[in-house]
Amino acid sequence: MASRLKIDFVSDVSCPWCAIGLASLEQALRNLDGDVQAELHFQPFELNPQMPPGGQDVTEHLTQKYGSTPQQQAGSREAIRQRGESVGFTFRPEGRGRIYNTFNAHRLLHWAELQDAGRQHALKKALLRAYFTDGKSMEDKAVLVAAAAEAGLDAGEAGRILEGDDYASEVREREQFYLANGIHAVPAVIINERHLIQGGQPAEVFEQALRQIAQAA
Repeated sequence: MASRLKIDFVSDVSCPWCAIGLASLEQALRNLDGDVQAELHFQPFELNPQMPPGGQDVTEHLTQKYGSTPQQQAGSREAIRQRGESVGFTFRPEGRGRIYNTFNAHRLLHWAELQDAGRQHALKKALLRAYFTDGKSMEDKAVLVAAAAEAGLDAGEAGRILEGDDYASEVREREQFYLANGIHAVPAVIINERHLIQGGQPAEVFEQALRQIAQAA
């Protein structure tokens, strides 16, 4: 009989290592099929909560935030692209272009979870593809609505939510909860609200940890 695990995947849709971590986690869960049954929930984290409308050029942003040079960023971008390719996620070779505020994306993800956990998972993947693979803006409401429709959610309702402030307080409350509990980098993968796996780990790391947690449970 498969062990049931609750997995909270704390992440941002503008975080490349979150895309890699999710793809690796999915691969691990496929490898554990029959042994582990996972209930996956996506929790909000904003890497750049103060990002103004229009976003910022990614090279400029990373230079300001981390002091890295364009050459260092190009090397990191290629390493991320290759790592993504190894787990089946496609990053545009030219990179992201701009970084945007992602709060509206998190509001939609919160709404999606209330509808169905599987649809929330599908929306998360659609948003990651829209941003990292297709180079689309995460502040463009039409892009967010299209991702919701791709995930099988009601596009009209998604548009209505984005025009108002539905779920804003709920998302901020969840963000503060994880910050208050020591989550300051993502992805953070929390198993059964007790065990933390930090970062975009390889599939075999997730698989081994999940197997051990499942056996102990």
